[in-house]
Amino acid sequence: MTLALEGIKVLDLSRTVPGPFCTMVLADMGADVIKIDAPGYQMGMLPDQEKQAAYDFLSRNKKSIVLNLKTEEARTVFHKLATEADAVVEAFRPGVTEKLGVDYDTISELNPRIVYCSLTGFGQDGPYRDLPGHDPNYISIGGAVGLTGDREGDPVIIRAAMGDIGSALHAVIGILCALMARDKTGRGQYVDISMTDSVLPFLTVSLLRYFRDGFIPKRGWPSPTINVWKTKDGKFVSTGLIEPYFWERFCHALGREDLIPHQRAKGEKLQEVHSAIKETFLTKTRDEWFQIMKDADTCVSPVLELDEVVNDPQLLSRDMFPEFDHPREGKVRQLGMPIKLSETPAKFRSFAPLIGQHTEEVLQGLGYTKHQIEEMRKSGAIE
Repeated sequence: MTLALEGIKVLDLSRTVPGPFCTMVLADMGADVIKIDAPGYQMGMLPDQEKQAAYDFLSRNKKSIVLNLKTEEARTVFHKLATEADAVVEAFRPGVTEKLGVDYDTISELNPRIVYCSLTGFGQDGPYRDLPGHDPNYISIGGAVGLTGDREGDPVIIRAAMGDIGSALHAVIGILCALMARDKTGRGQYVDISMTDSVLPFLTVSLLRYFRDGFIPKRGWPSPTINVWKTKDGKFVSTGLIEPYFWERFCHALGREDLIPHQRAKGEKLQEVHSAIKETFLTKTRDEWFQIMKDADTCVSPVLELDEVVNDPQLLSRDMFPEFDHPREGKVRQLGMPIKLSETPAKFRSFAPLIGQHTEEVLQGLGYTKHQIEEMRKSGAIE
């Protein structure tokens, strides 16, 4: 079976989630991805590497080599790989790749057709360029935390990694756009992706309203239409009742037809409508309400815990948690691919590699002899 990105060669210098997720998508779609791992312990590494490799879906379908890029010998290896590559992905803080001698200017001199993608917290310019950060920082500056609050109106951290995964997907788009542009121009280019920038598209509706009306949503206000409601069994359902006809169906299913005229209630009436809905939801379990609302064809969903998410019939039918046979771990579940292509679908080809599993194979492919490889291993350039 032909894969969509078959023949595309990618070098992955990234470590934490955004870069590896980006290259996972590329690898699932057929790209030949080589992880450039650093020597020694890496954050999140398990003592049992076999088990880690079995469950590390971010690294599936990839090869791994270990290069100590602080050494001249390892940099030479990377440069040789880069001359044959189509894309490089890195997620160091700005300036690090220059110090290591693997930056865009250096690599593009060796290979003018290279597409070089940098994934950083704040991008390559601006006053925050050199600040450290993680997803909670990016989604805070990007406005997502400011839009999300508890019942008291205090902001809360969103545990879904919007900055990390949002930037990973924007990186995929940027790389593919640059590859298509290369077909027209004959040259590669630099792709600058900011994790903070990548949060902003998730605020599209709020930004549209702010630019048009100056409207700033209040956290914790008792919306009767878009909210989370506790049910009889202590679980929760969510509502997304934007259109009037969905609100009307909801009120009928709730047995509160008297609320139909008050979808946009304000002041005391808003509090009254909110309280009525809250009290009514407490009369049945979450799953009972979900069935009732499904039958009513309106926008009410169960709030699922993680162990329920991975067993949800809709997600299972979409093959979002496929099982694979691992030689040691047995049946292993992983995250599936949300992009469903009819003719060239994503494919699982291999479990994640052990760290450095392909170092010798890749170096031999570059023309290094076994003696040269052993000498580099002794010098600490490779592992």
